[in-house]
This record gives sequence, C-alpha cells and structure tokens, in this order.
Amino acid sequence: MIRINLLGQTRPKAAKSAVPVEATMQVVMLLVALAAAIIVLGIIYYQQSSELTRTQATISQLKAEKASLEQIKQDVDRFESQKATLQQRIDVIETLQKNKTGGQDLLTMVANTVVRVDELWLTSLNRTGNSLDVQGEAGSISAVANFITQMKRSGYFDNVEIKDAKENDVKPGVETYLFNMSATINPQGAAQAAPQAQTASTPAPPTAPAKGRS
Repeated sequence: MIRINLLGQTRPKAAKSAVPVEATMQVVMLLVALAAAIIVLGIIYYQQSSELTRTQATISQLKAEKASLEQIKQDVDRFESQKATLQQRIDVIETLQKNKTGGQDLLTMVANTVVRVDELWLTSLNRTGNSLDVQGEAGSISAVANFITQMKRSGYFDNVEIKDAKENDVKPGVETYLFNMSATINPQGAAQAAPQAQTASTPAPPTAPAKGRS
C-alpha cells in the first residue's frame, strides 16, 4: 500500500540513545583487569606447576639415594659383622698360640730353676693368666728358700711368695716338707728369658771325635 504525505512535512527521524563514556571505560577497564588477572593466574600456575615438578623429581631422587644408602648401610653392617667374627677368630688363634708358646717357655724356665736346687721337686703347677701357683716337696726348708731365690734371679718370675710350708709326716723316718707358693710371670722378663731358656733346653750337637795321627 502506498502512503502519501498530504501535509508536506518531513517525517522526523527516530532518536538514538547515546552510551555514556564512563560506562564504556568501566567495561574496558574491567575487561583489562580480567585479562591481567587471567595472565597473572596463568603465570602463577605455571610457576607452581614447575615447582611441583621439580619437587617431585627431588623427592624421587632423594628416595633413590635413601634406598642406595640403606643398601650401603646393610653392606657395611654385614662387613662389620664379618670383621668382628674374623677378629674373634684371630684373637682366639693368637691366644692359643701365645698360651702354647708361653706354656713351653714356662715349663722350660721352671725346669731350669728346679735343676739348680737340690732335694726339691714339684708336684703341681697351675697358671691363671700371669698368676702362678706352685706346689712341691723338698728335703729341707733351706731347699725351699733356695728355690725361691732361684726363681727371683731368673727374671721370669715376680712377687714370689711362700704361702705354706710344713713337714710331711706321711713317710716315717724321712724328713720332707710340703710347700705351696705363688708367683707372677713378668712379661718383659719372659720375653728376655725365653731365648735363653730355649738355648739352655736345646742339647748341644755331638762333637766329632778327633782323629789321631797315623
């Protein structure tokens, strides 16, 4: 349908509503702030994520090192146990060897001392560490005193003391005395006297007979 303007007036245009500038700026600033917040949060997230990754890697490394150290500790404990066992065996062997050699030297020194005394013989000889308990029988008290003197002069014995000496009535008509004495072994004197005792106990080689002149 065709409309005709009979009045000859221009039709007014529709009025346009204007947007305030302040509202526009607020929206723009809000968008900028939101974008900045998103960027900051993204950076923080990236940093925290990287830090978490490094921390997890460090934890894994420390766990691996801990497991390795525990294995090393177990190996060290096992080696220490083996060392202690071997050391105990070595100590036992050294003690047995020392007692064996010391026993031989002791018997040799006692024998060399006894042969220097007349009318005296030993019936018991007990050793506990470096302590010595001697029991015997003698034909006289002076023989016992002479035996004590010889033990002191040997340098092998210290603290030689008589504990008991009494006349033996077992054999009528025979005057003998039972004695009990104690002494200690001098380690330094034993070390010096041992070679002499071995030399004294070693028989001299037989000499070849001299050939006569023809």
